[in-house]
Amino acid sequence: MDDVASLFISANQTTINLAIALLLGAIIGLERGWNAREQKPGERIAGIRTFSLIGLLGGIGAILAVEITVWAFPVLMLSVVAIGLVAYSERLEHIHNFSITGMVSILLTFCYGAVAVAVDPAVATAAAVVTAIILDNKAEIHGLVQKLQARELDAALKLLLISAVLLPLLPNQAMGPGGVLNPQEIWWMVVMIASISFVGYFAIRVAGTHKGILFTSLFAGLSSSTALTLHFARQAKRNPDYNHQFAAGILIACGTMFPRILIYCLIINKALLPSLLWPVITMSLLLYVPALVIWQRGAGRLSISQPTMNQNPLDLASALMFGVLLTGILLLGEFLKNAFGDTGIYVLAATSGVADVDAITLSLTRMSNDSLAMPTAVIGIVIAAAVNNLVKSGIAWSIGGRQTGILVAAPMILSLAAGLVVAWLQ
Repeated sequence: MDDVASLFISANQTTINLAIALLLGAIIGLERGWNAREQKPGERIAGIRTFSLIGLLGGIGAILAVEITVWAFPVLMLSVVAIGLVAYSERLEHIHNFSITGMVSILLTFCYGAVAVAVDPAVATAAAVVTAIILDNKAEIHGLVQKLQARELDAALKLLLISAVLLPLLPNQAMGPGGVLNPQEIWWMVVMIASISFVGYFAIRVAGTHKGILFTSLFAGLSSSTALTLHFARQAKRNPDYNHQFAAGILIACGTMFPRILIYCLIINKALLPSLLWPVITMSLLLYVPALVIWQRGAGRLSISQPTMNQNPLDLASALMFGVLLTGILLLGEFLKNAFGDTGIYVLAATSGVADVDAITLSLTRMSNDSLAMPTAVIGIVIAAAVNNLVKSGIAWSIGGRQTGILVAAPMILSLAAGLVVAWLQ
């Protein structure tokens, strides 16, 4: 009796899976049929009915491969390929369309039917829906490709190179003095910095170059707040009537640096987050709030061009240099900690913050996992951020003029002093 019940349940599940295979074919066929809706009857090679049957055929092929012979599935697939090739060859004589997308979608539909029956209906369903979305967004995808610049494609490929190719090849073990160097962890930090810069660059690129100072400042802070500070300082020098807006933009870009610090902490050492949270929130608010006040005081409308980056944020040479810098700071930080204690770490943070805040932030966050006390790491990160933003204040003053410099420097000093006090009190 139990055997009969099990057989019934199995047959019922097979029927359901075959129905799913049919429906998956219908989903893809609906998109294909809608895309070819203006063609005359007989000109369409495959529509909703044909794709539904192909999905069902894939499911049946999977069943036959188990119940009769393993050759059933490949024979049916080759038959579908042969029928498709004949149909497309005949169509080429009348319509010169050399796209093979339709043929590929037929093969995928057949395979999705088999997966729904023999592997997992959920996997097949997800793949079929994604396929239908890709097919339906032909114009949008081609439009993005047309807008993509050569240097941006090169940047994306390099990001894949340093993440998907190089990262898994590096050893994941402690090396060097005190075991502070882990090649895979160091390179992962390089990939993380490159990815954040990539997102910031394309946030501006996709939205356009005339979205205003506030939008540009917010997202340019993810890629390079220093580049934006230089750009806005020059703009303020040329357009003194708008120095309030440009000063506000610089403050917002510099404020964006602090949420980035929390992201690094969340990824590398979550235990550091509670100690770092309040100093970072304090410093961010004391930049964002004055920025909005300054913006309101000089209220007006102004469209600006996208900040010009000196080089692509995903340039491989820059990634390698960042990795070298990160390694050097880790080694120097271990030496100074052993030789001078916390004072050595603070000196290193202040020195490193002049040029770059990311490398020292990642280094101290990494060291707090092992040999560095968390309060020391927090104060060091705040010092590095303070020095870095003071340097940007100097840039705004020297290039943008006295008024722009005062508008930027006053909130910066207040923010950094408050952050140091909060970090010290903790």
